[in-house]
Amino acid sequence: MAHALDGKNVAILATDGFEQSELQEPKRLLESWGATTTVIAPGDSATIRGWKDKDWGEQVAVDQPLASARADAYDALVLPGGVINPDALRIDAQAVAFIQAFGASGKPVAAICHGPWLLVESGLAKGRAVTSWPSLKTDLGNAGAQWRDAEVVVDGNLITSRKPDDIPAFADAVGKALVG
Repeated sequence: MAHALDGKNVAILATDGFEQSELQEPKRLLESWGATTTVIAPGDSATIRGWKDKDWGEQVAVDQPLASARADAYDALVLPGGVINPDALRIDAQAVAFIQAFGASGKPVAAICHGPWLLVESGLAKGRAVTSWPSLKTDLGNAGAQWRDAEVVVDGNLITSRKPDDIPAFADAVGKALVG
């Protein structure tokens, strides 16, 4: 898929506690296919820190603060998981509004692992087929989603995956949505 995403801009919304691989690997793959990625985070910190295995991981540079980010500047949104990251973002009104703006635009919204918690909070899960880390199955069902145990589930503009092992299929689905 080399250069297939030239000219495409992908927002990655995250904060401290994102699952290291679920931000860095989709970012790397999308960039290798020509996309420009922008890490967006609340606050004014220059970096956010990942979670790897059972401890804090690496820091990642924040390219743009959430306060100045606009959904119309991007072609897709990626929501990494980790337990801490989406739990913090789902109580941030600006983050929820940013996700809702993507949902309203019809642009691809991709969430992996615990990232679909943000689809619940933003109202995007209702009536949609999704997957996630298994512990979110009940939350997603209670939000009106139809949960499936699959590597990747694509329902219109919504793309979801279960876990780090699914990242290749997840990134591929995002790439296909951007060229489709």
